Amino acid sequence: MDPDFGISRLDQESVGTHGWQVRLQRKGVRHGRFFSDSAWGGRESSLRIARQYRDRLIGRPGQNVSPSSASERSHTGPNSRTRSGVVGVTRVVQRSAKGVEYCFWQASWMRQDGRREIVRYSVLKYGDRTAFEKACLARRKALE
Repeated sequence: MDPDFGISRLDQESVGTHGWQVRLQRKGVRHGRFFSDSAWGGRESSLRIARQYRDRLIGRPGQNVSPSSASERSHTGPNSRTRSGVVGVTRVVQRSAKGVEYCFWQASWMRQDGRREIVRYSVLKYGDRTAFEKACLARRKALE
């Protein structure tokens, strides 16, 4: 596991804010807390406290989520909250400056290093159903 999984550094000179932000989502519930350098005794100390907080969130009884599986475990089955029925797969329509519409199915996921990956399949090239299936398959393979 990345030692800073779920933790970001915030330095805003204009308002004098310096510290570490913990942001995690578990079972649909978002958790977040800011650990200021000045309140926690400096940069290293606030990072240590932020990590402890994050570790407590991950290790909460009943959560059943480990940090290494958190990014691997993604919703890949049908889901009523998405139009496509598959989390991470979306039908996108873009319009050019000349008014031409381009339709494609887009699959997205988070890589192990925390970066977002996106692939697109053209409806014009593959047809609507095949483009959708290719996007679903790409996302499923990437999350294996």
